[in-house]
Amino acid sequence: MKSEIYYKNPKTILNKATGFLSGYTHSLNPYTGCSFACSYCYVRQMPVSLFRSGDWGEWVDIKKNAAELLRNELQKAKKKGKVTIFMSSSTDPYQPIESKERVTRSLLESMLEVPPDFLFVQTRSPLVKRDIDLLSQFNDKVRVSMTIETDEENIRKYFTPEAPPIQARLKTLEVLAEAGIPTQATIAPLLPSSKDFPIKLSTVVNRICIDDYFMGDGSGGKRTTRLGIATKYDELGLEEGYSTTAYKIVYERFKQYFSDNQIYISQKGFEP
Repeated sequence: MKSEIYYKNPKTILNKATGFLSGYTHSLNPYTGCSFACSYCYVRQMPVSLFRSGDWGEWVDIKKNAAELLRNELQKAKKKGKVTIFMSSSTDPYQPIESKERVTRSLLESMLEVPPDFLFVQTRSPLVKRDIDLLSQFNDKVRVSMTIETDEENIRKYFTPEAPPIQARLKTLEVLAEAGIPTQATIAPLLPSSKDFPIKLSTVVNRICIDDYFMGDGSGGKRTTRLGIATKYDELGLEEGYSTTAYKIVYERFKQYFSDNQIYISQKGFEP
């Protein structure tokens, strides 16, 4: 999807983390908007999207001077105590425009100058491996969480046609792990998958997080309901996959290949 690009001059870059991210002190979003335009994205139902002209995915705001802002705000925040950062809560820090604009990379450089106590990087993009040179310098104070909602490419294409292929994400996790960077695979939101899904992930990660629409959209599933995602399941004849208990079936499958301390459910899997 080709998105309209806008350049903005924000006054702040760090936001106080609340709600689902209450385990962190701050959230950090290099961009506003996301060209991956995932059909189920809960941000579609948030003010940042609802009050913009154009559908979610059709526009992206580039935050100018983000690195300088972050450096200054980090210095102030660290004087008050521990700083833990979730990047990102309402965009993908490695969406396609990052390859040109390098906002996320500049933010990593700022964080290496003024290190937070912990950084969680949430993405679904193989582009993250470009920054291995920087991420490796955080040592054990970083975790890269790669969204892999399913192992079935036809399902991925149906729900998120603009997102990167599953195989490319799996390969990226391998590369990150080989570089010694802490990683996890995040099955969120849980999409229909094969019984072999746990086997595929067990070869590349030793930590996974399982989340669904009802636990993870920040509103008990209400935002997702308003998006009409249930209809997509109906169209596929997979109605049973859209329920509050669907995650339990997948959880039981993963327990055959991962130990209890390697599997996290919803919020616990995102905490520092």
